[in-house]
Amino acid sequence: MLIARVIGTTVSTIKDEKLVSRKLLIVCQTDERGELIGKPFVAVDTIGAGNGELVLTSAGSSARQTAITKDTPVDAVIMAIIDSLEVDGKVVFRKS
Repeated sequence: MLIARVIGTTVSTIKDEKLVSRKLLIVCQTDERGELIGKPFVAVDTIGAGNGELVLTSAGSSARQTAITKDTPVDAVIMAIIDSLEVDGKVVFRKS
């Protein structure tokens, strides 16, 4: 799993039938404090995440293990919205 921040959306009117009505969000990997560190990538949103939220993502074959993405041609999925992060006993992020 990777921590990522939702930074945008992707719109695609022509796509595989298994992706119809699925929200595709642009996310970017972050460090444990929520600072962007990676390259942006597209992930299928399975939980209703919004722009700016810190989320947990899964990639590769693990991305096809949710009820929504099973047997679907996806490589990344958003599977949780992060409420808080604690590192070394200190809260470094809390959803407002």
